[in-house]
Amino acid sequence: MVDLSVRIGDLTLQNPVTPASGSFSWEYNDVIDLNRLGALVAKTICREFRWGNPTPRMAETEAGIIQSIGLPGKGIEYFMEHIVPEYARFKPPLVVSCSADNIEDFAALAEELSKSDDVAVVEANISCPTRNLTGQNFAMHEGYTRDCIQAMREKTKKPLWVKLSPNAGDMVSVAMAAEEAGADCLVIANTFLSLKIRTDNFRPALGNKFGGLVSPALKPIVLRMVYQVAKAVKIPIIGIGGVTCAEDVVEYMLAGASAVGIGYAAFRNPTALVTIIEDLEKWCDARGIKKVSELIGAVKDDDMELDTLVAASKGV
Repeated sequence: MVDLSVRIGDLTLQNPVTPASGSFSWEYNDVIDLNRLGALVAKTICREFRWGNPTPRMAETEAGIIQSIGLPGKGIEYFMEHIVPEYARFKPPLVVSCSADNIEDFAALAEELSKSDDVAVVEANISCPTRNLTGQNFAMHEGYTRDCIQAMREKTKKPLWVKLSPNAGDMVSVAMAAEEAGADCLVIANTFLSLKIRTDNFRPALGNKFGGLVSPALKPIVLRMVYQVAKAVKIPIIGIGGVTCAEDVVEYMLAGASAVGIGYAAFRNPTALVTIIEDLEKWCDARGIKKVSELIGAVKDDDMELDTLVAASKGV
C-alpha cells in the first residue's frame, strides 16, 4: 500500500489533500471524518470584527462561481477562544489563514496566533482579491510581499505559509521574494478577480462588483504557475485551483507541488475530500508507486525538443 505522507518543511502531513481556506469548517465532520485529511485549514481571520462584503456575495457562471465574501469574522480574540478549540478536537494539524490591511497587523496576527500550541501553521493570506474594490493586495508586488513576510517572520517561529495571487503580473518574482523573506511554503493560488453583469437589470451580479472566480477550468492556468514557481524556489508548494479528482492531485504534484488545497469540489460535494484521498491511494497502488512523495516534481520534460522545426520532424 502506498505511503501518502508528504513533508511541508518540518511538518508531516498524512496525505497531500487539504481543504482550501474559506471553503471549510470543523462542521464538515458531520459529513466526513476530518481525521482523514492531510491538514485542517480555517477560514481567513482578521484582527478586527468584519462584516464582510455587501450582498449578493455569490454568482454562478457557466463553469464555476464568483464569490465576494469579504472575510467576515469576529476577530482574533473570538477565534482563539471559540474556534481553535473546535479544530483542536481533530488530529490533522491546524493551518490558520490570516489577513490584514497593513504590515503591522499582519505581524501582530502572526505573534498572537503563535501563542497557541493548537495552531500548527500560520498562513499569510496576502492575496485576497475582494477586500476592496480594486482587488489589490500585498501579493501583487514583490516588494510589498517581502516587507510583509519579513515582518511576520520576525514575530513567529511557527511554519509560515504564504498564499499568493494569480492576479500578479509576475508571480515567480513575488514567490521568490516571499521565500527570501522567510516563507516556509507557498500556497498557489488565491482566486482570479472576476466580474459578472446581469442582463435583466444591467447591474453587477455581486454587491462588491468584483469577486474571485473558482472553477475546475482554472486548473491548467494554476498548474502552469505552480510549475514555473517550482523551478525558481526551493521551498514546498501547495497547489490550489480546480482540483476535482485524484488525477488532478497527481498533476499538481508532478508540476512541483507537495500537496493540494481543494475548495470548489468540496463546496459542491463535501465528501469529495475523502473520496479524492481514497482514489489517490488506488491510483498509486495500481501503478506500484510506494510513496506519493515520489511524484513531486517528477514531470518528464527534460528531454523535450523546443525547437519547432526539429520537434516537427520527430513527430509525436
